[in-house]
Amino acid sequence: MVQGIERRQKRYVEVVSRTGTDGKVMPLSITWDDGRVFEVDRVTDVRRAASLKVGGSGTRYICEIMGVRTFLYFEDPLWFVEEKVAQIGPPVIGE
Repeated sequence: MVQGIERRQKRYVEVVSRTGTDGKVMPLSITWDDGRVFEVDRVTDVRRAASLKVGGSGTRYICEIMGVRTFLYFEDPLWFVEEKVAQIGPPVIGE
């Protein structure tokens, strides 16, 4: 039974990006393991940062994908996201 409680795990993903003549890298799309492709609608922030939820650090891109804010990390040479994973178990008392 899924309780709606979730955790995060580091998920490496394939990213199509553009590198400008100034050296700035901008992600254009993310491809999931099963082949689904998610276009990056826009990037609202880029900075060096650590992922406090799953560990790791690098360049963090705050992206909007299908209207949802998503953190995408470039840990040269790999890209990862903080994947949501549902917890499965007995009912939690008090729900």
